[in-house]
Amino acid sequence: MADSDIETSSNHNSNHSTASTTSVHVSALDGIVNANSLFTVAVFVGITFDQPRDLNLADRTECNAGLDVERDLVVFEVISFAFFLFSSLVAQGLKLTINLLNSKETDEVFKANINSDLLRLGVVGAAGGSVLGCVFLLLSMVEVIQLRLGLLSCGNSLAIHTVLALVVLVSSALSVYIFTVFYSFRK
Repeated sequence: MADSDIETSSNHNSNHSTASTTSVHVSALDGIVNANSLFTVAVFVGITFDQPRDLNLADRTECNAGLDVERDLVVFEVISFAFFLFSSLVAQGLKLTINLLNSKETDEVFKANINSDLLRLGVVGAAGGSVLGCVFLLLSMVEVIQLRLGLLSCGNSLAIHTVLALVVLVSSALSVYIFTVFYSFRK
């Protein structure tokens, strides 16, 4: 009986680093799913209630956006939605895999032994889907700005400054996100 206690104790110590690593991955996957849920709802609401012709603040008629901008808006929103959904499904699949590989004990939720290369690939895939979803959401927001404030090609300073602020802020945030994802795999 003492031998089995020693084996359990040594197994528990050797699995401690795996357990904490898996716990961190589950938390990261939860964060991806939660963020994607918010973005997905925003895109869905944007598609549902999109009526671009209702409000246009352009001073000149030739600066009004045409059907091509409206079409691009819908395409970018749908692609953004698809990437967020892809990312969430990959993250949920990884979480499901981790939970199914766990021990039979219900109190040992974060002790799954999973192939670290597969886990990294899945996390990078989920993060990549989120990044691409954000890029297409950014592009759709640029189209919304053109629909509401006028075409960028007309030189409307309000539209240009709004797009610049949007691009700088979102690009900065995405750069930090991408850096932290790849930095976390170096450690």
